[in-house]
Amino acid sequence: MFRPFRRGKAARRVYSGWGALRIDGELLKLGIELTEPTVAKYMVRHRRPPSQTWRTFLDDHLRSLVSVDFFTLPTVRFQVLYVFLVPAHDRRRILQFGVTAHPTAEWTAQQLREAFPWDSAPRYLLRDRDQSFGKDFVDQVKAMGISVFKMQTRGRLLQLVPEPALPKMPG
Repeated sequence: MFRPFRRGKAARRVYSGWGALRIDGELLKLGIELTEPTVAKYMVRHRRPPSQTWRTFLDDHLRSLVSVDFFTLPTVRFQVLYVFLVPAHDRRRILQFGVTAHPTAEWTAQQLREAFPWDSAPRYLLRDRDQSFGKDFVDQVKAMGISVFKMQTRGRLLQLVPEPALPKMPG
């Protein structure tokens, strides 16, 4: 249903959701023939501020950002050990690491508690969608008041850690 045109701030509020096509159609009902591009030309364009990019977020929050990840380590007896790593990205240092043959959510949550004793927890935590970060880990992160960003599976979180900090693989 067509409402009579209003002026000023009231018009902006009432007709703010109207696009050029709808306004053109309403003007045609009144007998005013304009094309849609002409109506669009005179509409007020609301510019949105540019959204923050991922790179900008990382630069802005580097001091309050850590990541957690696993990598595998084969042994001489052809067993596989899982290394849990917590690097801090502000100074590219390793805060905590742990090694286990069978990572569980309970063990991972304990490693997180050891990495951030008392009230030293970071504000943001980057992690992938690995099954080792189960319910116990998620509950521990929530209890510590940390915001979590989940990365894609098989992501490259360890790229932020310098190569000399990682153990050298034989071969």
